[in-house]
Amino acid sequence: MRAPRSFVLAVMMMATSRMGGAQQLDVQATWDSVGKVLQTAPTRADGYIRYNFPRRDLTLKVRDVTVSPALALGTWLGFAGTPAATTVMGDLVLPGDEMAATLAELSAQGIAVTAIHNHVVGEPQIAYVHVEAMGSALALAVKFDKVLAKTHTPRPVTAATPAPVTIDSGLVFRTLGVPGRATGAIVQISVVIPKVPVTMHGMTVVPAQGYGTPINVQMVDAARYVATGDFSVLEDRVQPVISALAKNGITATAVHSHMIGETPKIYYIHFWADGAPVAVLSGLRAALDAAR
Repeated sequence: MRAPRSFVLAVMMMATSRMGGAQQLDVQATWDSVGKVLQTAPTRADGYIRYNFPRRDLTLKVRDVTVSPALALGTWLGFAGTPAATTVMGDLVLPGDEMAATLAELSAQGIAVTAIHNHVVGEPQIAYVHVEAMGSALALAVKFDKVLAKTHTPRPVTAATPAPVTIDSGLVFRTLGVPGRATGAIVQISVVIPKVPVTMHGMTVVPAQGYGTPINVQMVDAARYVATGDFSVLEDRVQPVISALAKNGITATAVHSHMIGETPKIYYIHFWADGAPVAVLSGLRAALDAAR
């Protein structure tokens, strides 16, 4: 007797569902394996898998402010694509005495360096090295593990103990008009400003991975906030953003590229803000509006 068509379809759907679930488990197992090689846990971002390496070993002061690692000292690697065909982009936060050995290892591993520059000003020499590589996820993890071993980046990365929120996160979110996350004295937000597809090497760049705009705010005390980050914008928005920052007493600390060969070209405007909370946040909102 032939089985009813509805029964056959139900069996096929169950089999497909199980296969899809198994594939998802396999993919997650790969990202977990990458995390074991890199000695940090994977976290999901918008369209990619992110591995964070906060430089808690570094003490950074900008004038009289001790900068939290969550504000400006985050080495990270973002994996986009599939485990078999992955694009990695990210930043390495390096003091001067780690530069030579790290750059030599990046070259030895065939990892492209797409930018080297500062992000803030007035601090001891800290460089941000932007990197890009393509290949299988596990092979790339092994390569980056060798690179990170040339630095004093603390690994294995231990999860920070959640700290009670002391910064007025509601004020930050309301003023900037963007949701984010808060822990202790830090608020972090991220938004993608360019609304056009960006391609590089014939491939579409994952927006949050390649050209997100992160803004990090740190409470020094109830009457003083500092903030840093970068606005990722198209060419016609560079001068309006720099002008909006300047008009609001916020210093543009660098204007440069992070990628090589992308279309259209993306520019990154880094900044340092220091002042009364409302002044800092309203200035950043003006720059966000100018960027859009």
